[in-house]
Amino acid sequence: MKMKMKKLIRVAAAILSCAFVIMAAGCAKNGTKESDVASTVSSDSSKKYSIGIIQYVDHVALNSAREGFIDALKDNGYVDGENIAIDYQNAQGDQSNLSTISDRFIANKVDLVLAIATSAAQAIAGKTTEIPILGTAITDYEAAKLVNSNEEPGGNVTGTTDMNPVREQIDLLVKLVPDAKTVGVLYTSNEDNSIVQAKLAKEAVENLGLNYVEVTVSNSNEVQQATQDIVEKCDAIYIPTDNIFASSMPLVHGVTSVSKTPVICGESGMVSNGGLATLGINYYDLGYQTGLMAIKILKGEAKPATMPIESATKFDYAINGAVADEIGIEIPEDLKQYVIEGNAN
Repeated sequence: MKMKMKKLIRVAAAILSCAFVIMAAGCAKNGTKESDVASTVSSDSSKKYSIGIIQYVDHVALNSAREGFIDALKDNGYVDGENIAIDYQNAQGDQSNLSTISDRFIANKVDLVLAIATSAAQAIAGKTTEIPILGTAITDYEAAKLVNSNEEPGGNVTGTTDMNPVREQIDLLVKLVPDAKTVGVLYTSNEDNSIVQAKLAKEAVENLGLNYVEVTVSNSNEVQQATQDIVEKCDAIYIPTDNIFASSMPLVHGVTSVSKTPVICGESGMVSNGGLATLGINYYDLGYQTGLMAIKILKGEAKPATMPIESATKFDYAINGAVADEIGIEIPEDLKQYVIEGNAN
C-alpha cells in the first residue's frame, strides 16, 4: 500500500511538472512573461509626445524664445518629427485666434503646451487645468493670475519670467542722455507685463529727480500717434518688453528718427529694429531655460504645481550704432563693445 502511494505521488508530481511547462510555454506565446512586461514599460517611456506652442504675436524676442525652447529639447534628445511632434501656432496678436488655438490643443490632447507671452498663457490656462503649461516671455505670473505664487505655482502653469532690470535700464538712459530732464514711457494699457514695468520705470525715474510722462495704446494702430504725442513732451523715451511696441518698432523709429529722441528698450530685438539701447534679457537663453523645465515634466521628474517660476540668469547690453549716429548720441567708451548691427531707417 505504501509502495502504491509513493508511486501515485511520483506520478502526480510528474503531471504537475508538465503542467507548469505547458503553462510557461503558453505564457511565452501570449507575450506575458516577465521580460515582455519590462519591454512594454520601456515602450511606454519612449512614446512620441505632442507639444503645442501658442505664440501671441510675431516679433524677434518671442521668436527667439521659441527657438531656444526647441533647441533645448533637441539638445536633450527630444527631436521634432522623431520622438516629439510640435504644433506651432501664432495668434498674430488676435485674442480670438488665441482662443481657437487653445481649443485646438485641448481637442488634440497635447501632452504639454508652451505659451509665449502673457496673453497666450492666459488663453490656454483659462481652458484647461489638466495639460501642463510652460510660459515664457511673461513678466509677472502672479499679476497675470496664472499661478498662486511665483514660488509655489500650485496648478498646471509654471515657466520663466522676463522681468527686466528696469531700474538699471533707466540708469542706462541717463548715462546715454545725461541732459534728459523728462522721461516718457510708452506701453500697452492692457498688457499686464507692460503695466508692471511702467510702474517700476515711474519709480526709477522719479527717484532720480526726473519728470515722468506716459502715453499708452490699446492696439498697434495707435502706436504712431502715441509716439508723435510723447516726443513733444520728453527728452528720452523708455519702452518696456511690450508686445505691441516690440512688433511696431519701425513705426516708433519713423517718428523718433525725425525728432532725434533716444529710445531705451526692454530687449535687444527692439533695439535692432530702431531703438537706441537696452540692458535686457537674452530671449533665446530664456526659451532654452524653459525647454529644460519642459524636459523635467516630460520625464515625469516634476510637475508645474511644484516648479517655481525661474528668472533669467544674465542680462546683455545692446546698442544700435546706426541709430546713435542718426540722432547724434555719443556712445561712452565703456559701452562701445556692445554696439550691434541694427536698422536705422
